[in-house]
Amino acid sequence: MTRIIAGFAGSLALAVPRSGTRPTSDRVREAIFSALEARDAIAGAEVVDLYAGSGALGLEAASRGAAGVVLVERAKPAADVCRRNAEAVTRAARGQKPRIRVAVRSVASYLEAMTGDVDLVFIDPPYELGEHALTRDLELLAPHLAPDATIVVERSSRSPEPTWPAGITPERRRDYGETTLWWAAAQPERPSQPE
Repeated sequence: MTRIIAGFAGSLALAVPRSGTRPTSDRVREAIFSALEARDAIAGAEVVDLYAGSGALGLEAASRGAAGVVLVERAKPAADVCRRNAEAVTRAARGQKPRIRVAVRSVASYLEAMTGDVDLVFIDPPYELGEHALTRDLELLAPHLAPDATIVVERSSRSPEPTWPAGITPERRRDYGETTLWWAAAQPERPSQPE
């Protein structure tokens, strides 16, 4: 069973799609969110959860104080689960409720039409997603990152390091059994040099 770990919706059970997704384990989610809280990357953040599945990563961020979350999921059954889970998290909020939206479309089409900047991005594609497709997603994402944005990519430990485009700088790799987390950050633009 998947649950929200902490925050205003802590211990809330989340539905999981019957097939086609691979939920992030509690151990890995705990590691992700401990690191994010240590760098103060959640409170007030605009968050995008790409390949959302059940929406657990984005909804955990909402529970811990993110201002807005978009769950991007192309498969309609999984998007319906995201919607139900988002409604449950919103109901659990006391006081100001986070903005949570489900975008039922492919990651590439969402990123191509995206407006505004994001502070925190989760990319947890199916392990069988090819490296070329992941590289394209990262290239489409780069122009929409806020200056201090954090990107967390979850892949199989057998997958190669993602190809990082201009605008995104890799920071570290962490392995958890069959799962590898790649941490990256928005690359600050260099001021232009006077001639």
